[in-house]
Amino acid sequence: MITTLPGLYLVSVGIVKPAAWLFGWSGSIVCSTGMLRFINLLFSIGNFYLLYLLFCRMHHKKAASGFQRILSTLTLAAFPTLYFFTFLYYTDTGSTFFTLFAYLMCLYGNHKTSALLGFCGFMFRQTNIVWTVFCGGSVVAQKLSEAWKAELSKSKEQKNSPAKGSFSELIKLFRFLQAYLMSLKNLTTLFLLTWPYIMMALVFFTFVVLNGGIVVGDRSSHEACLHFPQLFYFLSFTLVFSFPHLVTPGKMVSFLRSVQKHFLRYSILTTVSLFLVWKFTFAHKYLLADNRHYTFYIWRKIFQRHELVKYILVPVYIFAGWSFTDALKSKSVFWNLVYFLCLFVVTVPQKLLEFRYFILPYIIYRLNIPVPSLSKLFLELAFYILVNVVTFHIFLNKPFQWPNSEEIQRFMW
Repeated sequence: MITTLPGLYLVSVGIVKPAAWLFGWSGSIVCSTGMLRFINLLFSIGNFYLLYLLFCRMHHKKAASGFQRILSTLTLAAFPTLYFFTFLYYTDTGSTFFTLFAYLMCLYGNHKTSALLGFCGFMFRQTNIVWTVFCGGSVVAQKLSEAWKAELSKSKEQKNSPAKGSFSELIKLFRFLQAYLMSLKNLTTLFLLTWPYIMMALVFFTFVVLNGGIVVGDRSSHEACLHFPQLFYFLSFTLVFSFPHLVTPGKMVSFLRSVQKHFLRYSILTTVSLFLVWKFTFAHKYLLADNRHYTFYIWRKIFQRHELVKYILVPVYIFAGWSFTDALKSKSVFWNLVYFLCLFVVTVPQKLLEFRYFILPYIIYRLNIPVPSLSKLFLELAFYILVNVVTFHIFLNKPFQWPNSEEIQRFMW
């Protein structure tokens, strides 16, 4: 039934075997539940430090104070979906550790190390290959941004450039990309920068061919499909957990002005979204049957309340998407293109609605938005702590039993 590669188990053996030899512990001690969970606690400490280093690297002193970076690190380390699984023997904490480590090395230009760490992340969860590709893509995006700025400066279009997001600007960008990628010199430069990531992608495709698919173990329960509403669920998930940054009076006013200004564009977007919800909404058998997970109750209490609910929520999805992209407007168009492509690939093929799948795309988004004010950070941290307290209380103090089983079941993410 296990569908991931044995990265977590290999690391566990690498830790508990030396511990057993060094301290003379018996197998029942080193392979106990508590000891195995302790390994994820070590990963969580590593994640805290990596998050701090990433905030320091990405948000220099002029953009954020030292206290803001520390508070941001503490807040993101307490992110409920990830924090909960810190104390259980799951792959999420180690998967996040190696992916964040790979991203940090990429930002520092150590691309061979980054690709190697990306391979470690892949051994924890196969879909982490997407974030290895993201690291390589962010390198390409940086080079494209530099070339685009030089092109604008050379043609003196910075003063009289078309409005951001206009059709004429998109045409200019497309022509620039076409000309840039037709140059053998530019392609050679990009290859020399990203060849470690390309090698990792080739390793992944070799694995898929030899394995006959991306999933190991129980493939019948993890079949890929075009589940477009997964992207809407992720945006809604982000709207809830980032509400101090995304749901503000100013954001609401700006969104309404945007709708008023581009009414036809939003009408088309709404129509397309309604069609995607109508034709591509799936309910995985685990979602419908496993009443241990919160997604079971969200689906039953909200989406199954009435057939029209999933359509009524489309305006919320559109606001969430607008607010999400608006938060990332400080990033270049090329970076956004790479990120949203990776977000699409990592969410849409998943048939199962599972909040753990949203951890890495959420953290990468949260790292890349401008550092919020202290008041927003404190509100965000307080919300995360409240959610953590409630989820741990329910997990520990509200156990239940299935009718056909004597085992104790617990509510969890």
